[in-house]
Amino acid sequence: MRRQDFAYELPPELIAQRPPSERSASRMLVLDSASGDAADRSIRDLPGFLRPGDLLVLNDTRVVPARLLGTKPSGGRVEILLERALEANEALAQVSASKPIREGLRIDTAGGAVVVIAREEAMWRIALPQPALEFFERWGAVPLPPYIHRAADASDRERYQSIFARRPGAVAAPTASLHFDTQLSAALAARGVERAFVTLHVGAGTFQPVRVEELAQHTMHAESVLVGAATCAAIARTRAAGGRVVAVGTTVVRALESAALAGGDGGLAPWSGDTRLFITPGFRFRVSDMLLTNFHLPESTLLMLVCAFAGQQPVMAAYRHAVQARYRFFSYGDAMLLTRSNP
Repeated sequence: MRRQDFAYELPPELIAQRPPSERSASRMLVLDSASGDAADRSIRDLPGFLRPGDLLVLNDTRVVPARLLGTKPSGGRVEILLERALEANEALAQVSASKPIREGLRIDTAGGAVVVIAREEAMWRIALPQPALEFFERWGAVPLPPYIHRAADASDRERYQSIFARRPGAVAAPTASLHFDTQLSAALAARGVERAFVTLHVGAGTFQPVRVEELAQHTMHAESVLVGAATCAAIARTRAAGGRVVAVGTTVVRALESAALAGGDGGLAPWSGDTRLFITPGFRFRVSDMLLTNFHLPESTLLMLVCAFAGQQPVMAAYRHAVQARYRFFSYGDAMLLTRSNP
């Protein structure tokens, strides 16, 4: 398949620049992948589309304030975007400036000097004054996505973070979880919908465009995943009782399917490691039956995953409907609920 197969026209004013007034005030487009019918609903209607005994699986990663500004000895401005914490006060990061970055560069920041050690693929290994997560938590700013054209403010510290966030390490939010508040969570629990968690630390690479025309030539960025025994057991119980596994976000789909692939013929089992799983149409899903997700960028790997899940033609038609119906797109935007096209 080709990148252009996943293109669509999006008016810039539909890209949400701020979150809705309340987390659960978003709209939700419900797609029947079998018929292609799309229904306009609210995220507060989600409990009505689920059944007692269904299992919601959410990503409990926590966004780190991963953006930090500094200066070179010459006075030039440098931006550091944390990708991953490493041992011994080191980290992988994107480092950008008006002139090329070089090994040994000292960057002065509000929290002390950061030293560039070496290039590692598209990232730089850097040395920090203290452990990376502690350092960025103290001195960093919320790393809003590049399509949000404003500076992060105090409210983003709370709203660009899921209410389920507990394991720090992400530099971008698992945005499907942003729609959940205590009221929606309570309504789902009252419906008899169970809950389980995985961890996938979303990396800055999630915003990198696909630069090749043939999808088979694209290499995914690596992201750290943890699928624990409790979640595997919850999924097994759900399956045995005839319930459905509902993935909240594409990160959850990638985490579960990566674990299932690692388990081989044995199926889903506890697993941790780095995943570079690139899901495109034709992929055989083993775990998720339904998917709640936001609307994704044209020609993005996330849109390709959604098309693989519910069918390319129904999904692209639903996106055209969403544009016509003036849905809000991307991280702070509205939601979409899909069933798998090949259960």
